[in-house]
Amino acid sequence: MNATVLQGRSADASPRTTGRLAALFFLLTIVLGVLAQSFVSERLVIPGDAAATAANLASHEALYRFGFAVYLVEMACQITMVALFYDLLRPASTRLSRLAAIFGLVGCTIKALSRLFYIAPLLLLGDAGNAEYLRVFSGEQLQALALVLHKVNDGGAAIALVFFGVYALLKGYLMLRSTFLPRALGVLSLMGGAGWLTFLSPPFGMQVFPVVALVALVGSVATIGWLLVVGVDDERWRAAWLSRASASRAPY
Repeated sequence: MNATVLQGRSADASPRTTGRLAALFFLLTIVLGVLAQSFVSERLVIPGDAAATAANLASHEALYRFGFAVYLVEMACQITMVALFYDLLRPASTRLSRLAAIFGLVGCTIKALSRLFYIAPLLLLGDAGNAEYLRVFSGEQLQALALVLHKVNDGGAAIALVFFGVYALLKGYLMLRSTFLPRALGVLSLMGGAGWLTFLSPPFGMQVFPVVALVALVGSVATIGWLLVVGVDDERWRAAWLSRASASRAPY
């Protein structure tokens, strides 16, 4: 039975390849998120100034739409990353790995839905002169509503961070339990996950965001670097997988 299980696994990508793919999509998620947030959204959206924000969106609409496209690609990369880590960490615990994936995918869903509020201001401001139903609002009201919608986008992303925090905690625990990944990576993931849970109170989360983001970034870079450069120990991964498969078939 064990040989059959191992043969089935060997037909898939090797654990080292899976780990490197997970690291690649992890890296893409970070880079694309920073690109869309720092070089598009934060440049065009002026907090507390609806008129200036509306003017920026009108004069840089293509850039703003590009930011939306980048956000969508980011989410596709993050979903792929979560799926790959699920497969990679199953030998540590299939149930916990599945639970971690569920929290990660729920976070991705919330974050993806929040991006609808990112693009919505263009619908308000772009159609203001043509759509009859928008003429009940003044220009100032539409500008204010557009800024509110963007704040809802930010709020949705903050809610998603809580789910990503639980995901990182579970992933860190699985790394600690595994024999094929350094325990230090698990500790860093636990620290990052605990940090994202500060967004259970968004005002507090925003206050400590620079520190939390730095800790999470250190852990992310360490994980990405190790998986890309060193890689998963294939033999230990397969041994852990066979051990779990044997335990699941053992009579009670």
